[in-house]
Parts: sequence; structure tokens; C-alpha cells
Amino acid sequence: MRNILSHYSSAFLKKVLLLAVVVSAASANLMAQDSTAATVPAGKTKSYVKNTFSGNYLIDDQTVMVPVKKTFGFFIGHHFGLVNEGISNFFGVFEQANMQFSLTYVPVKDLQLGFGFGNYNMEVNGNAKYALLKQTKDGSMPVSVTYFGLAAMNTQKASTANYIVNTSDRFSYFNQILIARKINDKLSVQVGIAITHFNNVAGYYDSAGKIQSQMENNNWTFCAGGKYQITPGMAIIVNYDQPLTQNPMNNPQPNISFGLEMNTSGHDFQIFAGNYGYALPTDNTVYNQNNYRKGQFVIGFIISRLWNF
Repeated sequence: MRNILSHYSSAFLKKVLLLAVVVSAASANLMAQDSTAATVPAGKTKSYVKNTFSGNYLIDDQTVMVPVKKTFGFFIGHHFGLVNEGISNFFGVFEQANMQFSLTYVPVKDLQLGFGFGNYNMEVNGNAKYALLKQTKDGSMPVSVTYFGLAAMNTQKASTANYIVNTSDRFSYFNQILIARKINDKLSVQVGIAITHFNNVAGYYDSAGKIQSQMENNNWTFCAGGKYQITPGMAIIVNYDQPLTQNPMNNPQPNISFGLEMNTSGHDFQIFAGNYGYALPTDNTVYNQNNYRKGQFVIGFIISRLWNF
């Protein structure tokens, strides 16, 4: 309904520019602090910080982590219903869950490719993750930087009720840059900026019979999160997602989530409560209407299993 090249408002551009300045200044400061670190002697390889995060996911967000080459991953994610509906549906557990199954593989160093499918809108997706920079032990690179991209397809039967008329209406895209730093053996933090694009979004007919969009086709989101290790196999995890784009109607609500992560050498299990109720970042960043101010949280979990061949 809106062309992908539609212009953003000046207020929104100011937000994006301000965020870019803040991130650039923080990165420059970190580099300045570590500028006196010893350089790597000739003939020796750099030593990178390990286990900034335990796996691919930080609740509803990705992490900067990319497993080692030839690692195969299998992931199951569940988001139940709203807890504030009380005991009538057992705090959302009896409500139909949004489920997502994902498979990933790392064919070459620092590049992960994946495929997933879920029950919401019968969506399938392909995704890619690439570690652009990695934090070094000597401080010469103070942060890790990773790109994550995803393309999703709604495979429901075409209908004007679900805004699918043409084949292109089925597609949505998510692109994100993540920046993380392992502060010490217990604490890791991460921030990121993402843009979500839907080829077609919800709309309505105005009094003149002209179709008007309820949402922008392009939506920007800022995220921040962290992990604090409380035992060798358990950590407290949190994340926050803030929409930046102002929509004509139905602005997406921010997400606050928190939980526990338990891991072994090959398994990672997260149980959490948060405002996001969808499985894919495309849907969450544009269509989330769960408001934390009204206590609209859902319970969810993610199970991860990795194999190295």
C-alpha cells in the first residue's frame, strides 16, 4: 500500500541520526580506552573473547554469537497467551501458542544460514547471520558486531482479509546490526538497530473510498539486552525493544522481557515473560499490541540444541 521508497518524517530522521551519533561516540570511546593495548606479534593469530552469550537467542532477539564452522542447530520456540487473563486459561498456557521451529547450519567460518516455519500466518522464513567483528582478549577490538537478516513468507490462502492479493504481498523482511561486549565473566551487554519491511500492511477505506495504510511499510526498532551469569549453568537474561517509527494508526508497543537461561555443552533452555507474543521479529516489531503498562505479558520458552560435525 505504501511504496518502499516512501519518505520518513523529519522527526523520525532526527531520532535515527541521534541514535547513530550516540552509538558512534560510544564505539569511539571504547576504542580510545583500548588504544594502548598490546598489538598482536607478527605470525600470531588474534585471540577472541568466547561465550559473550550462551547461544543464538536473547529471549526475542538474536545475539552476536555465530557457532563454529560445521555446527548444526535445532530450535523450538513457544509464546503462550496473556497471563493477565488469569486462571481461566491458566495464565495463557491453555491459549493457542505461537510456535516456531528453526534449523541452522554454519557452512563457513562466521556465517550461519537458517530455515524456519511456524503456525502464525503459516509463515516460513530463511535467515542469515554473519559475524562482522569479534571482541578480542587484548582489547584491540572492544566489541563484537554481527549482522542478522530474515525474509518471511505468509503461506495462507490469498484473501483481502489478510491483505494478500498479489504474491509480493506475502513477504516481509528484517535486517539488524547487533553490537555486544562481554564486560567480565558474568556480565555481557548488547544493543542493536533494526529495520522491518512489509510489502503490504493493514489498511482501511476512507470516506472517499481510497485505501489508507494503518502502518508504515518500513519500521525501525532499537533493542538492548544483557546476561548475568549467576552459576556456571544458569543466567538471568533481559531485553528491551523500542519502536522508533511513528505509524498512522496502531503504533507497535515496546517489549520488556526477562527470564532465566540454563545451559549445558549442547543444550540451551530459556524460560521468560515478556510483551512480545509472536515468534518472528518481523511480526513483533510491527504488530505487537501487548502493553506492559497494562500487565499484558506472555510466558514463553526457547529450546536450543547444537551438534558439530
